[in-house]
Amino acid sequence: MKKFSTLLSILLFTATMLFATGAGDKTETASTGEVEQKLTFALQNEPDGLDPGITNNSFASPILLNSFEGLVIYDKNNSISGGSAESWEISDDGLTYTFKLRNNLKWSDGSPLTAKDFVYSYMRVLDPALGAQYSGMLTDFIVGAAEYYAGSGDADSVGIKAIDDQTLEITLIKPTAYYIGILGMWVYSPVNEATVKANGDKWTLSAETFVSNGPFTMKEISFGEGYELVKNENYWNAANVKLEQLNFRFIPDPSTALVALGTGDIDGQWEIPSADLPSLKADSDSLQIIPSYGTTYYEINCSKAPYDNPKVRLALAMALDRTSLIENVLQSTDQPAYSLIAPGYSVDGIAYDEGRSDFGLSPNADVEGARAMLAEAGYPGGEGFPTLELSYYTNEIVKNIVEAMQQMWQENLGIKVNVSTEEWAVYYENIQALNYEVGAMGWGADYMHPMTFFPLRVSDNVMNNSGYDSAEYDALVEKSQSETDPLEAMRLMRKAEDVLMADMPLIPLYFRSSPKMMAPYVKGWYITPLNNMYLSGAYIEK
Repeated sequence: MKKFSTLLSILLFTATMLFATGAGDKTETASTGEVEQKLTFALQNEPDGLDPGITNNSFASPILLNSFEGLVIYDKNNSISGGSAESWEISDDGLTYTFKLRNNLKWSDGSPLTAKDFVYSYMRVLDPALGAQYSGMLTDFIVGAAEYYAGSGDADSVGIKAIDDQTLEITLIKPTAYYIGILGMWVYSPVNEATVKANGDKWTLSAETFVSNGPFTMKEISFGEGYELVKNENYWNAANVKLEQLNFRFIPDPSTALVALGTGDIDGQWEIPSADLPSLKADSDSLQIIPSYGTTYYEINCSKAPYDNPKVRLALAMALDRTSLIENVLQSTDQPAYSLIAPGYSVDGIAYDEGRSDFGLSPNADVEGARAMLAEAGYPGGEGFPTLELSYYTNEIVKNIVEAMQQMWQENLGIKVNVSTEEWAVYYENIQALNYEVGAMGWGADYMHPMTFFPLRVSDNVMNNSGYDSAEYDALVEKSQSETDPLEAMRLMRKAEDVLMADMPLIPLYFRSSPKMMAPYVKGWYITPLNNMYLSGAYIEK
């Protein structure tokens, strides 16, 4: 058996792509004095929900990751450490994970938290009636989970067992070296069975029924305005949580948030107005640019003509000037993307993207090539091409990108482009229902491995919102997931990527960096390359 504890963490991301502030001895020993330990942070978008078993919405991550805690977490060194689990063992065949929970774990309401709560929570995700958007993170890996989810298997056959109150056992379908990182996702957080059963799907709508197990818990919910959280006195590590109050305020306009930061009304913000980024880089001591393992791309509805033609999709991708979008619109430190799969992963010193093709794309628009490709698809000079419906969710930065893309396509391809926007919840429902043509999207990695991206285009995956269907791609992804040799697995992933990008079922724009604003007097917080912000160690020092 291989045994792991919080003293031995597993480095999952080979590049040192992490920003942490206030780390080290000062963070651990600094006296908070008489300074009020209250942090107010601005978010641009309101989440579509706060049930960790249901949502895959990144807008929810700052709230979920600080109010719930799974078996493991990513620490400030970007390594896996124990969360609710004190230690774990992995069987020699790599199939069985046995977790020892910490002593006397409790929910925020003071009731005991046991291994049975994890079993309940994971089985709940496997109930198709729940609509869990991350159900694949269980069905793809755990014995019997896919069959149970499909209705062809029973609960006793699922590889999730409570051996006793402090011992949880998970059995995998096949050895998966990166599975321990997947357990850091919020879908693997426990939820309180009593409050869920008593309140149904409304349990996250009121602070009185919002029971959690993380460093903070809900005090007040004001939809459309924000959330007020307070220190969870029943958290196992409450003695080291310094903030007494944590407020998330919704401020849709990042320029308005920037003003609020300047006046001290807030202490940090998630989104930064692109027009202000150059001056902030030069003058602000609050700006932090964090490397991010993620990709911004545009969905294409491959089931709808003319977008069911790969040549049309490639023409659209070739006609965009990524350098101009990054430098003139975003004014950011992002990098042009030619694929869905972000760089940053390596095996034995060999980077995943080493020698990778550009898949016919370039930093600048290839106008001649794009026009030729569109002509091959049957639309010379854009003649006969229907008006392209370009959709996006309400967001000032995305709006600027969309308007620039609209102009590029109209000028470079001679087609008409209509732009429309909706609030996120409505927008994402339409994306999932394939009620769109081309739409803004992106993917911040859920765990530190390229496989976090590949399921997005697997034919029957719930997160495939494009209508793309390739048996060859599906088979290569499945084979790479089963491969135990990391180098061979990487070779298979590269081959799957070649198949995917030859079909171009999405338009990659840029690989992300993640600029954030946080006042310099806020110490002890950190953000990982997964764009996950952890505030359990944060404190105010003025």
